[in-house]
Amino acid sequence: MLKMDDSKIIGGKVKKPGKRGRKPAKIDLKAKLERSRQSARECRARKKLRYQYLEELVSSRERAICALREELEMYKQWCMAMDQGKIPSEIRALLTGEEQSKAQQNSNKQTKGVKIEANGKNA
Repeated sequence: MLKMDDSKIIGGKVKKPGKRGRKPAKIDLKAKLERSRQSARECRARKKLRYQYLEELVSSRERAICALREELEMYKQWCMAMDQGKIPSEIRALLTGEEQSKAQQNSNKQTKGVKIEANGKNA
């Protein structure tokens, strides 16, 4: 009778018990539990921060949506007024403001041209 000194046959290969492979870690169970608890606390804190960030992002986007809806409603009102042949005062102010700024730009160009011509004549 053959004796194989406590060897095991696994998958056609003979496995001998010995010092090969990973040794079971001799970690204190209390330390392992404390590390696990600490890791869970950190995970919950990260999750809380992530949710706070997302909530702030959602609320800022909701505010932006409300502002855009108000602006759209204003433009609809303006269009309805213009369809009735009325020019809203806001649009009139914008148009007169643009006309005034164009007039100022033209006058600035003319005064610059006069200054350049005056400098050219003196030279």
